Amino acid sequence: MQNNLERGAGILCHISSLPNKYGIGTLGKEAYGFADFLKSAHVKYWQVLPLAHTGFGDSPYSSVACNSGNPLFIDLESLRDEGLLDDEELKACELPDGDVNYEAVINSKIPALRLAYARFNIRDSEFVKFVESGEFEDYAMFMSLKSRYSGSFDTFPDPYKYLENLALKEFKRNEYKSEYCFWIFVQFVFKKQWLKLKEYVNSLGIKLIGDIPLYVAYDSADVWARPELFMLDEDLKPVKVAGVPPDYFSKTGQLWGNPLYNWEVMKETDYEWWTSRMAHCATMYDVVRIDHFRGFDRYWAIPADSQTAETGAWEDGPKAKFFQRILSKIGNFPIIAEDLGIIDSGVVQLLEQTGFPGMKVLLFAFDGSKSNPYLPKNISQNSVAYTGTHDNATALGFLNDMSDEQFASFKKRLRDVMNDEKILCPFSTREEAARALCMVTLACPANLAILPVQDLLGLDNSARMNFPSVAEGNWKFRLDKIPSRYFASVMRKAVKEYKR
Repeated sequence: MQNNLERGAGILCHISSLPNKYGIGTLGKEAYGFADFLKSAHVKYWQVLPLAHTGFGDSPYSSVACNSGNPLFIDLESLRDEGLLDDEELKACELPDGDVNYEAVINSKIPALRLAYARFNIRDSEFVKFVESGEFEDYAMFMSLKSRYSGSFDTFPDPYKYLENLALKEFKRNEYKSEYCFWIFVQFVFKKQWLKLKEYVNSLGIKLIGDIPLYVAYDSADVWARPELFMLDEDLKPVKVAGVPPDYFSKTGQLWGNPLYNWEVMKETDYEWWTSRMAHCATMYDVVRIDHFRGFDRYWAIPADSQTAETGAWEDGPKAKFFQRILSKIGNFPIIAEDLGIIDSGVVQLLEQTGFPGMKVLLFAFDGSKSNPYLPKNISQNSVAYTGTHDNATALGFLNDMSDEQFASFKKRLRDVMNDEKILCPFSTREEAARALCMVTLACPANLAILPVQDLLGLDNSARMNFPSVAEGNWKFRLDKIPSRYFASVMRKAVKEYKR
């Protein structure tokens, strides 16, 4: 079912983490500068986190619409160049360097986008065609209703909550220019800017790896517009919700709270919602990583009134036939399976049936067990290796958290692996060991090896992206500048050394 990925190296850096003057990374000149850096480093892949318009908690894994683009990533300087903003208005959007302050960015950027929209010709033929495509109809209606009524969709007036056709038509007519077309405009601009960036990145010989969550947020256009596809009661409240049982990350598991899919109804509709979602991914990315892949085999179903994820139970997902059906309709689009956490024989079988490469995290490799699946000698070619992911400590942060005794043990195990794999990268300090861990990742047998940009730069946990199960304070890391030529040379040398 699946073609193996071309052997190469990649860097994980979300758009929000790029530097600029406006408080959050965008699709502007710094994104092109980062692509140029990757080219000079001989890197073949750039991985980003989900690009969708985020909801509560600013998490890219919790969006208001799964196929949307985040308005905060729109490049305002391009809108100025089109005559939709002026220099003074851009100046007013400037924010201090450092971590993303989402409240400040939203308070400066959304008003600027409304100014740009006020000057935009909504009769522009390209825009009219975009509106008439209906691609973002549900999103625009949902956001217009949110702008009017705020709160979750289940607190909308009943005619809107329950999708009464005449009431929605009347609302759309009344809000067409002020709200509905504004939100369509936001997606129109985002998609144009993203596809322009993608074309540039691809022209450099670099592929873009996207990322999609398995589940969608409850308070989203996806659930509001298609409630029959989810496990909801007659009041549109979730019956059971998603999460994972206790594991490495949390002793009580993770209670995500997303509504579960009604897979029977999904199957009856020939998975048309998922087909549309994956077809969108095939337009936006060259490869896509599916988060929580194991949920397609079996998923952890938690009663909606539970306080923790401990009370859940495993239920069967759609398994391999789901992917066979989707890919038969959209083509053989490359997929990476996030298969971390509790992996049983069913997940292993699903990976074998689909042929999708799974993930190998080298931070997990050094527990002393020779059968550890993350040790290089146990990693297959059809894999994607990482030092760590957005949910882990940085490599240096991971080592800094060790006691001297633990670090001494880790050093011995790392040296043993490096001797076995004939990797020459002497180290003594924790900073040097973090660099050595990057080299081990790049040297391993996996066809694709990806370093988070924090690990390439040797940053500690002040640069960590996310702490799972912590609702606030995440997703804020931002570069202060595009990585230097020194780091490009480090990657170039490693790419050549390890034939990537």
